[in-house]
Amino acid sequence: MAAAERHFHAMGGEAHVLVVGGGTDLLDAAVERVADLEARWTRFRKDSEISLLNTMPGMPVIVSEETFELVDKAVFAWKHTRGRFDPTVLGSLAAIGYDRSFDNITDEGAVRPLTGAPGCHGIVLDRRKPAITLPYGVTIDPGGIGKGLGADIVVRELLAAGADGAMVNLGGDIRVAGRSPEGEGWTILVEDPFDASQELVRVHIADGAVATSSRLERRWVRDGTEYHHLIDPETGRPFGGDVVAVTVVAGSAWWAEVMTKAVFAAGAAAADTVLYNASALVIDVDGRRRTTPGFVEVAA
Repeated sequence: MAAAERHFHAMGGEAHVLVVGGGTDLLDAAVERVADLEARWTRFRKDSEISLLNTMPGMPVIVSEETFELVDKAVFAWKHTRGRFDPTVLGSLAAIGYDRSFDNITDEGAVRPLTGAPGCHGIVLDRRKPAITLPYGVTIDPGGIGKGLGADIVVRELLAAGADGAMVNLGGDIRVAGRSPEGEGWTILVEDPFDASQELVRVHIADGAVATSSRLERRWVRDGTEYHHLIDPETGRPFGGDVVAVTVVAGSAWWAEVMTKAVFAAGAAAADTVLYNASALVIDVDGRRRTTPGFVEVAA
């Protein structure tokens, strides 16, 4: 079927939207919607809803339905993964220099002491208003779930607006639904974490999501030490361990993104014990590949 697509920069990375059975008006709406969600959720703008929420502890803050959904799902994921995914790691990210957009991080300044994330205890969600109250000492980083949820929302709205099928890729978090350009399912290419110019695997799904997290990306030096953006909630430090990259297939992109963090926390050997309604490909520090039950690669 006829398809239209657009590549652009959003949410700190490369974005790609493809619409089947729709014209440029749907593409324009999708790009504008991604920008709208980024404006609500970014922690790098003082007037975003997330920034306002983070600066008003102990007070109920009225937010949009989209922001309420983001925080509600983040708290649910924290509970379900027993803290392996934790949206309250913002303090640690700021302490190691990621207190500004990635392109503006510098190697100047000392690293503040790192401690475990406070967790989501005490976050109050009032769906009627909707409003959110954060306890003192708790701030939200949407980076571990926002791109996936954004992809889910935009695909959902494209289909509601009349598209026969849609694919939204926000920085490697990919959601597909409906008819593909080939008509029968979607084939997603996953890059090799050690060499982005090479293809690692292909997965084929009819309706669902693929998300990849890698600690080889978004790296910087601060006070003579190299850091990356994937934080272990237990220690407040970037993940070490044997996992280098995780690709998860799930029904929704926000959940696939959450599950990648759970696997980092659990380690390669225990990946299948923490996955729920998802399957994964795990790459360890030696380049070895492990797949959990249900992860199916397709031929190139």
